[in-house]
Amino acid sequence: MKGLLRLPSAYLCLPLLLACGITPLTYDLPAGYGQGILLLVLAAAAILAFDVAAGIRLPSPPQFRERRYAGTREAFVALAFAAVVVLFCVFDLALFPIPLIDDPSSYATMEPGREHLRHISDMCWTLPVIGLLCTRHAGLRYALVAVGLVFPVLVIDRNRIFAALFSIAFVTVFRRDGTKPLPWKAIAMLGLLGCVVFSVLGALRSGSLDNVTLPFSDLYKAAPQGIKWLLLYISAGPYNFGAMLAKHYVNLDFLVHQLVPGSGPLLTADTDIPLDAANINVGTEYLPFLLAWGAAGALLSIAAAYGVLLWCVRRLRPNVPLFGLLMFLRIAYVAVMSPFAPQIFIWMNAAFLGICLLLQLLAALLPNRSPSPYPSSESPAWNEPTKST
Repeated sequence: MKGLLRLPSAYLCLPLLLACGITPLTYDLPAGYGQGILLLVLAAAAILAFDVAAGIRLPSPPQFRERRYAGTREAFVALAFAAVVVLFCVFDLALFPIPLIDDPSSYATMEPGREHLRHISDMCWTLPVIGLLCTRHAGLRYALVAVGLVFPVLVIDRNRIFAALFSIAFVTVFRRDGTKPLPWKAIAMLGLLGCVVFSVLGALRSGSLDNVTLPFSDLYKAAPQGIKWLLLYISAGPYNFGAMLAKHYVNLDFLVHQLVPGSGPLLTADTDIPLDAANINVGTEYLPFLLAWGAAGALLSIAAAYGVLLWCVRRLRPNVPLFGLLMFLRIAYVAVMSPFAPQIFIWMNAAFLGICLLLQLLAALLPNRSPSPYPSSESPAWNEPTKST
């Protein structure tokens, strides 16, 4: 398992293989739908096999653990960035109705001006990572973690909840003491928390599943409501991918709208796309490429997603820089979520990577000071070696 976590392709391919495996169990697939799912399976398996043979790996846990962040130039810039994100989170909650309290079904409906605030507050998932790695003061650390987890719940942004939990789990695993086993209990608790929040917020936002008209299997129908939400969102992407391939539907507009800011809406709801259920409009990361260029376009996009992931792995070398870690966490998370919806090839993702590169450059230009000794009133940064490296 330790070796598997160091494989870059594991974050892209294993979730896709899992989703494709769950899809036939969730639905009685119509004729021809299995071809699209098989295409995704073969592409994921091929990339995974290449990754294993090529020997490309993430830095080892000792390399992650030995890197000291608190007190460095990177940490100073990161904490300033975190302060800006927190400020925008406060503005978002103070200037506009809070969806969880005001109207849970209003998620993703933006009042004029709110979308600009959300471009920054959406980066709240970085706050737990910055808090855990960049501060020695326990109160500030817990405050950043709390804001990063509570804000997405208040605005019913399940994506940011999962991004924050994924990042915490990754840091927990790779910064652990190498002599100790993997913290499965902590990881399991994070996974359980994410599943519970996802199911509850899904019910609040979308209502009952009784209105979903898809060919569900008997296994799905017998599952509890909360499990149904998870099965639906895990499998809906591959299902819609297979449906569009079987129907030979072509529309270049969706890809253009995704890649070119301001060219049109990114939503697939309320369009002429022939979805089997109009209210289940999620697709895989590769659906817009399938609609634009067919199966070949989808395969190229899978390879491109793997290429972006490899680029971020290279940013972790040679000594796991903080902003390189944030870039990797972002791309690794959206790779994990690629069976669900397009998130890798969007301009906001590119903007985040660009911001991290600029912040990394800014940190390099600051005066280089050795980290000061720990004050007696403060504790070392979370899970950080007490000796300098």
